[in-house]
Amino acid sequence: MNKQQIAALFAHLEQGDGAAFFAHVADDVDWTVMGTHPLAGHYHSKQEFLAGTFAKLHKVLPEGTQLSTENILIDGDWAIVELRSMATARDGMRFDNRYCWLCRFSGGTIVEVRAYLDSWMVGELFRRNPIGARGSAVV
Repeated sequence: MNKQQIAALFAHLEQGDGAAFFAHVADDVDWTVMGTHPLAGHYHSKQEFLAGTFAKLHKVLPEGTQLSTENILIDGDWAIVELRSMATARDGMRFDNRYCWLCRFSGGTIVEVRAYLDSWMVGELFRRNPIGARGSAVV
């Protein structure tokens, strides 16, 4: 994949169209979210990743993550994508987080990701906007 193709793929996230983005993620993706916070973990499928991250974020960020792509670097099958979130939480907390996703592609499909972000900010987001044991928002 070249830089323009990857930018077009990530534009789906920028436009809030997660389905179009995740159509290009392998069902058996190996996705690790680094850190020590409620979203951190090693996910072994797209379904597991979405349930462990985006589904939780949706409960505390009513308008979504509001991602924008800042930089893309490519080396062989790998792309490094720097993202920024400019979202607002249920309680009004500004969730201005930055991400670095190392994505490995096979053809036009993402098969592996290592995601780095501000762990403290994610922890604070969920401390101030807790979700219940079954993932429901606590208001």
